[in-house]
Amino acid sequence: MHLAYPAVLSALLFCTGLYGVLARRNVILVLMSVELMLNAVNLNLVAFDVWLSKAARDTLHSGQALTLFVIAVAAAEIGIGLAIVLAVYRNRGTSDIDKLRDTAETGDGPDGEGPETAAPTTAEKAEATA
Repeated sequence: MHLAYPAVLSALLFCTGLYGVLARRNVILVLMSVELMLNAVNLNLVAFDVWLSKAARDTLHSGQALTLFVIAVAAAEIGIGLAIVLAVYRNRGTSDIDKLRDTAETGDGPDGEGPETAAPTTAEKAEATA
């Protein structure tokens, strides 16, 4: 098999993943697109490792070993990423990237700095109950 076939397939997968990262608004779909890009890199690593191993008989298969590390890192990344997405979704109620631009709380005041009426402090709550 020629090296061109997996290289072209890898390029198409990577471009599809890149389009998904740039065009999608849902965080889950962006994470899936990142995984697609990582799998395209894995395909490229394995294809070049097989191609180079045909040239030299005694090889270490470093492309395949690096692919295993990329898979492990991708699994950790998707686990942490999904945990963060679920936490943000529970707090904000949405997974739309445009609505999640700023991680800080937005203010309700006229100048956007904070609410017009400040929340009562602990001392004020104690006075109100007494």
